[in-house]
Amino acid sequence: MPTLDDVYRKFGEVSEAAQLLETEIGTLLLAAGAINADLLEHPDPVRGSEIYNRINHKTLGQLIKGLKNSSYSVFELEELLSGSLAARNSLAHSFYRKHNFRRNSEKGRSIMMDDLESIHKVVLDAYKAVMLLSGIDLDKIVIVEKFDDDDAQSLDYLPIP
Repeated sequence: MPTLDDVYRKFGEVSEAAQLLETEIGTLLLAAGAINADLLEHPDPVRGSEIYNRINHKTLGQLIKGLKNSSYSVFELEELLSGSLAARNSLAHSFYRKHNFRRNSEKGRSIMMDDLESIHKVVLDAYKAVMLLSGIDLDKIVIVEKFDDDDAQSLDYLPIP
């Protein structure tokens, strides 16, 4: 049975996934803005900062709307992105209010964990789809453990051939 610490930990993991989604959409919009402003051929730090600051102050919903209006083809992702926004908003604005005293019982915490798992899946699916727009397929990345001369472990991320 999940403990309250398990619930809090999972909440943090789901929040992280939501922030990763938000960051990746912002990165795509920044790239599109830089291309549209011809900053790759004619760098302009002031203009670049303006684009970045405009994007950085947007909510997830505004970022998704911006992505839909950008040069990226996201028509097939609209339902996924809308679902992720609703899931993230539920997490951020009403999760604990919705579950209220469930945190005080094993059965209640199990219900909370199920809800968090569901939200996590929705957000991760959207994140993976947005990452594909950047050419990164997270489902095809494997982690290879390496050991150096000092037996210290490091990780390399390699695409699956």
